[in-house]
Amino acid sequence: MPAPPHTRRITTRRETATAAVPDRSNRLTATGGYDTTPFTPGGVMRTDPPRTTRRTVLAGGAATLGLGLLSAAPAARAVPAGTTPTPGSLVLVGGGLEDDNAQVYGEIVRRAGGAAARIGVITAASVPESQDPDAADPDLCSNSACNGAYYAGLFKRHGAADAQWIPVDLDHVLAADADEVVAQVESMTGFFFGGGDQYRYLTCLLNGERHTDSRVLAAIRAKLARGAVVAGSSAGAQIASGPDMVSGGESYEGLRDGSSPGYFDDATRLAYIPRGGFGFLRSGLLDTHTGVYGREGRALRLAADTGHDRVYALDENTALVVDHPGTRHERLTVLGPQGVSVLDLREARTRTTGSGWSLTGARYSYLTDGDRYEALTWRALPAPDKRRLVPAGTEPVPVATDVFHSAADPDGTPYAFRATARALAETRAQRTATATTWESGPRFRVTFAKAGGFSAWTADGTHARTLLGLRVDIAPR
Repeated sequence: MPAPPHTRRITTRRETATAAVPDRSNRLTATGGYDTTPFTPGGVMRTDPPRTTRRTVLAGGAATLGLGLLSAAPAARAVPAGTTPTPGSLVLVGGGLEDDNAQVYGEIVRRAGGAAARIGVITAASVPESQDPDAADPDLCSNSACNGAYYAGLFKRHGAADAQWIPVDLDHVLAADADEVVAQVESMTGFFFGGGDQYRYLTCLLNGERHTDSRVLAAIRAKLARGAVVAGSSAGAQIASGPDMVSGGESYEGLRDGSSPGYFDDATRLAYIPRGGFGFLRSGLLDTHTGVYGREGRALRLAADTGHDRVYALDENTALVVDHPGTRHERLTVLGPQGVSVLDLREARTRTTGSGWSLTGARYSYLTDGDRYEALTWRALPAPDKRRLVPAGTEPVPVATDVFHSAADPDGTPYAFRATARALAETRAQRTATATTWESGPRFRVTFAKAGGFSAWTADGTHARTLLGLRVDIAPR
């Protein structure tokens, strides 16, 4: 059986669910409540996004992994004293996880018990069999059951003793509270959430007006608190988000129009779910497929609009490993060939004029394989095999004219934002560099600056790999 499309390649920027969900009285509305109408993602009335104080959450103890994680209440800035680290961990992948990525798959299996690992695979973000026209063809199918079986085979290939699909999806929403499925979850030592559309996870695994966990989700949360690993890729990583989980949007449209609470047919419209995802990681917003789709712009705009001061923006085929999530001991490590952007908005300021929206004073760090990050102290620790780069280049930094890799630009290239930042780090001829959006009306200019506190790190003495604290400003031209 071939790999599901979202594990081999990305064919669209967001998989859009259009079919009605089977009857259930606890479906999420776009603004975070629930209703009983068929699920149709479009047609949501825009409301002004909340303007809140900055949020950074590092809560304490296993108790914080309970129902309160789904609340949209303002987050506390301080870390409670006397907290107890959560034994479990997260492995969050920015999508595009290659079948042969032994580093990431192996890490999940190792944390789940190595040769004794039993992995529960959840693929409710995929379309169910009833909506897959190729469901009967094992070579073409790409539905929740088909993808679940495929992932299970991959985990066994990477050394797990057993891997099983957890049969919850839009065709089987009641299974999320079934005794036999809960028992299956209880027998697992680790979990993997597959890609697709994270909104389907909300529909399948949450209950009622208070957003309480289904029994299956509650069991997974309890297993995490007792030491299990919870992993996910693409939508499966995004669903780990706390409040204000992104639900769609492109960078340019986000910078131009701002964000809206909800879920929309227009996949370019920057949107978010105020109550968020499952709340496994709350010390910053999450985004995925970042460099490939140029999502740095949308991540900065959403964070600014919703009052968050940190974003973890994950690149493809690369994992952010989180130890002790939700506690003062939370520590993050990057594994894989690309990296993770950490966007810091603590000193950022925004302004809207007749020309458009602007942001000044954000900081961009790009962490690569082996780098660590302490969420409580905001401290990044480059891997031991890297050393501080002394720039020797004298060539000017090329001006990127599609810094956010627009879907409308047939000649656009991925990772343009990162490429500009690294080129600036490698030259001694410039302290600043600029790039622009491909779209105009207005065209946005992004300015990168080696401000105080910036450093670049290298493994070969020439090329910048890790970047720490590069200043980023965005303004309309």
